[in-house]
Parts: sequence; C-alpha cells; structure tokens
Amino acid sequence: MGHEMKLALAFLCFTSFYVTVARASAFWEDFYVNFGDWMVEYPGDEIEAGNIVDLRLDNTTGSGFRSKYPFLYGHIGMKLKLVGGNSAGTVTSYYLASKFEKWCELDFEFLGNKSGEPYILQTNVFSEGKGDREQRIFLWFDPTEDYHYYGIIWNQDLIQFLVDDTVIRVFHNSKDLGIPYLDYQPMYVYSSIWNGEDWATCGGKEKTDWNLQPFAASYKDFEIDSCTVHEDHNDIHDCYEKLYSSGYGQPENRKLSQKQIQDLKRIQYNYVIYDYCTDAKRFNTTPPECARNWPQY
Repeated sequence: MGHEMKLALAFLCFTSFYVTVARASAFWEDFYVNFGDWMVEYPGDEIEAGNIVDLRLDNTTGSGFRSKYPFLYGHIGMKLKLVGGNSAGTVTSYYLASKFEKWCELDFEFLGNKSGEPYILQTNVFSEGKGDREQRIFLWFDPTEDYHYYGIIWNQDLIQFLVDDTVIRVFHNSKDLGIPYLDYQPMYVYSSIWNGEDWATCGGKEKTDWNLQPFAASYKDFEIDSCTVHEDHNDIHDCYEKLYSSGYGQPENRKLSQKQIQDLKRIQYNYVIYDYCTDAKRFNTTPPECARNWPQY
C-alpha cells in the first residue's frame, strides 16, 4: 500500500486501553482482509489452517490485511516468506500505522528482485506525518526459502526493528531535539503486496513480469505483547502505567545491549546500501535525530 492510500485513511480517535498478550492464533481472530480478498489464501494442514496466510498479486490487484485493533507500545511481530524467483517490481509491506491526521508509521518494505539478486529491505519511520527516514539493507539470507521473523519493540525510549534475533535499526526518542516521538498515537498492523514497478527494483528499470503472476508472499505466527486500543472511554493512562510493568518496557529493552550495538555495527558495515543520515545530496544538514542513530556506536 502506497503512502497516498495511507493518507486517504479517515481520521479516527481511539480511546480506552487495556493490556493483552496475544499468542499466535487463527488469522481472523486478529485481522481482517482490507483489500483484494479474492487474492488471499489460507494454506496449511488441519493444525496450521488459519495460521498461515498468503497474500497474492496479479495484474489486476494486490491484497492486504489489517489488524482489528490498533496498539500503543509493545513487542509486535510475525514471520514472512517472500515472493520467490523473479519478483522484480513487487513490494511486500509489513508496517504499523496510525489513522490520525499527522500519522505515525513504522515500515518494513521488501523490494522484489531479479532472479538471483538479493532482496532489499527498506525501513522507514514517520512521526507526526514526517518521514523521509529511509534505510536500505541487503538481507544476509534468502528470505524466499523459509519463514523469518520481523518485529518491532516499541517503548518510551526507543524503537527497535528486528530481523530474527538481530536488531537492524533503532529510532531513539529525540523529543529533546525537537523530533516528535511515537508515544501517543496507537497504530494498526498492516501488510500488503502490491505493484511497485515504477520504483521498487533498480529505481524502476526492472518491471514486473506478469507472465509469472500471481506472486505470493506468506505470513504466519503473528504474536503481540502490547496495549490494545478500543473505542469506549477516554483513558490513555492505562497504557502508560502498564508500559512500566510490561516486558517491552523493562530496562533491558529501553537501551541497547553490547551485543545489539555490535550487531548494528556489523549490519552497517556489511549490509547497508542506503542511509538517509548520510545522504548529503538530499539533506543540506544532517537530520538531528541521526546523532543518535547507529553511526555513533
């Protein structure tokens, strides 16, 4: 789903909060299909049925799903297996987004490739409608061969982007530098597959080969430890109070361990192919929050 479509989402204010820990469950307990329902499949045997969801794309439409409720803070993740073979032009997205006018968003976007070329993972952070914080990395494994975990740990001090057990990016709370933080807008979980051939692969030079359609990305094992938001009462304080007693709000998740710092150094040195913080052509001055991104470690 492109940002224009996200902007078109209507303004809706959510209140009344409670904490829940949701284990992996049948897809429809946590999500609903929000577009391209005829392109969504539920493969798997009797045990797995309803826990594995395939989103497909053809030359008429893509497909996607959205969580039934938004969340404020938490540890949120799921496992994905991406489109195999020649996936050039396709974009598989997995992200959190609010529906306020000045929306917040945390993005994983998997950019398709020509056969034999590595996938690119693009991450981005929007706070109060301001994005332009893209980072791109090559993944160090083939994400089409098996399922891998992609998750977010989001608390009062920082946001960690996770691939399996590795932190690949951190966005720190930099309100003291004048940067709005994602600390009051609950966000839905979205995922989709769509045609991004105008830009996704080699800057749009490689187009989608529709002879290979349909393209399919597979999801399973959605898990969350978070504060679920409902529309009943005006009481956000429950989420803030529970944050300090939750696992994701504990001291060990509010700063990086030495292993995580070393992981970030390794990712930066070996796999980063673009970082907005070092794009002098795009920004006359380095964005202030970059002082707390991984180049300092």
